Amino acid sequence: MSSALVQALSMVLDPYTIAVMVVASLYGLFVGAVPGLSATMAVALLVPITFFMPPIPAIAAMVTSTAMAIFSGDIPGCLLRIPGTPASAAYTDEAFAMTRKGMAEQALGAGLVFSAIGGLFGTAVLIVAAPALADFALNFSSFEYFWLVLLGLTCAVFITSDRPLKGLVTLLLGLLVACVGLGNPAGFPRFTFGNADMTGGIGMIPMMIGMFAISEVIRYAVDTLPPPELVVSNVGSVLAGQWALAKKYPVQILRGSVLGTAVGALPGAGADIAAWMSYAMSKKFSKEPEKFGTGHVEGIVESGSANNSALAGAWIPALVFGIPGDSITAIVIGVLYMKNLNPGPTLFTTDPQNIYAVFMLFIIANIIMIPLGILCIKASKRILLVPRNVLMPLILMFCIVGAFAINNSLFDIGVMLVAGVIAYVLEENKFPIAPAILGVVLGGMLEENFITSMIKSDGNLMGFVSRPIAATLAVVSVLVWTVPLIRRMLRRTPQPAL
Repeated sequence: MSSALVQALSMVLDPYTIAVMVVASLYGLFVGAVPGLSATMAVALLVPITFFMPPIPAIAAMVTSTAMAIFSGDIPGCLLRIPGTPASAAYTDEAFAMTRKGMAEQALGAGLVFSAIGGLFGTAVLIVAAPALADFALNFSSFEYFWLVLLGLTCAVFITSDRPLKGLVTLLLGLLVACVGLGNPAGFPRFTFGNADMTGGIGMIPMMIGMFAISEVIRYAVDTLPPPELVVSNVGSVLAGQWALAKKYPVQILRGSVLGTAVGALPGAGADIAAWMSYAMSKKFSKEPEKFGTGHVEGIVESGSANNSALAGAWIPALVFGIPGDSITAIVIGVLYMKNLNPGPTLFTTDPQNIYAVFMLFIIANIIMIPLGILCIKASKRILLVPRNVLMPLILMFCIVGAFAINNSLFDIGVMLVAGVIAYVLEENKFPIAPAILGVVLGGMLEENFITSMIKSDGNLMGFVSRPIAATLAVVSVLVWTVPLIRRMLRRTPQPAL
């Protein structure tokens, strides 16, 4: 074992590997900060380059670029209310509210520091308990995933607990959008209206760009009042106050890291679902839930921890069983096979030095995230100094380019613009738009697992509670739905006179 560790350390500390990690980090920070370019796209674009790399530098490039992209997606979300990646969308409104209050650095610093902490926690779990957790994740079938997705959708109600009915309306709107196209178990064209472009469905990224960015551009264009001033003078260190936050919210940090790792270890889940569930859980158990949505850092602390811990968690089933934990590890598995590092239990025995090297890469990636992230934040803050009448057209231009670049399709630009108009109308009428994005993210997964489960159980609904884990998740789901209703009914029940 010691010789394998020494060999792994020599591979990781090789100057070529370190140089690859630095370049990949800068690349990941850039891609994550550009709306429309996701962490998955960052990894996919790296695949041709990895053909010419040795195995460890190739994996290093993917690990570091992914970690950086997930974090840097917070930057445009915080400064401009445009989430750079889907994982950042869960708390974009919270971070932007902090920016309006002159607390952009605290929001971005919290996202940076606690993303690194969550990533290190997920890495520790990956090192210590990878085989056991992966074995547990394999117990999840379509029945368990159905209930897990329902719990994820319930997050929409938690996030918008001040107006749950309106949150439910926009959630159903997102689920409706998820039904469009051929991407359903029957392969039947739904809601396409004879349009060939609609058969591929409504892209989540163009819709997300439209609902968050274009709606903001429209709001600026039609608003006759001067925009609120964003406080950017006398800014301090990005790390200032983060130790105080760590002492104030240790439970939230641990809870977000644990939830992120657990969700990441479930095949097909990933950082997006982890972020939404973590933010919702933070609001549900907070002592100050009324502050959420007004610029409260607690949700960012917990969701930031969940984001990057989910990345490490997703590698657990990928390395041990060759089952992708998310879309990123699905790409990585292909690269591992290409480099003759076939994932599976034998990888831990035949090539332990490579496994140890992967563990070290995760640790280094999350450590260097802090200094490089600070530099990225310092550079990005200059955006707020640009006059809004100059900034908004530039944002519109980047949104159009980002939406088009996904599929080289003008249709996606149309989706983005229509989504922006709809989001503007919804928000003007106090309808939250975050649940709509959640509905699009989870809608397809919900339908697929429901149909698969019905086929397995031959149409018997009892099949959804016939397995121990599925029954447990079902009970938790029912309790989550009914307990708030029961509490509300008890509050309204008149007390008998004494």
